[in-house]
Amino acid sequence: MNKQVLEGLNKQLNMEFASAYVYLAMSSYFEGIDLEGFSAWFKVKAHEEMFHAMKIYDYIGDRRGKRDMTAIGLPVKTWKSPAAAAEDAYKHECKVSESIHKIVEVARQHKDHSTEAFLHWFVMEQIEEEAQADRILQKVRMVADNPGGMFMLDNYMVERAKADAANVGKDTESEGE
Repeated sequence: MNKQVLEGLNKQLNMEFASAYVYLAMSSYFEGIDLEGFSAWFKVKAHEEMFHAMKIYDYIGDRRGKRDMTAIGLPVKTWKSPAAAAEDAYKHECKVSESIHKIVEVARQHKDHSTEAFLHWFVMEQIEEEAQADRILQKVRMVADNPGGMFMLDNYMVERAKADAANVGKDTESEGE
């Protein structure tokens, strides 16, 4: 595997593990303000990010590449409001998408068709991740100053967490495995 492609994959591997850490911090924040639905949903998101990290971990190993595990920085632990946390989650997903797109470009540059094909799943996944995070952000903004609305949205998030938890680890498209 090309050195630059491997570096990008290792960076993404560590970013996915860091994402899990970020979402656990968000889960803890929401639990602390008694929004258990949001807490559950962000906990599911943390599991999903670990799944993403392990996909990359396995792929690097399958290609006989060396995995480079790095330190994960401390995430933000508190936000001024649920809307601020939701906005950070959306921005984080955009950052992850940008990182994946950069690796795709490097893989193309080096004619690493296998890695480009592997990353296609992540590109498509990030479309869903960004859209989902944006929808949650818009809903939180709608009810930000309405405790009854936030209560109802938190109940919706309980159901959302259950549905999403059932899909963690399931590919949305066939990989031929």
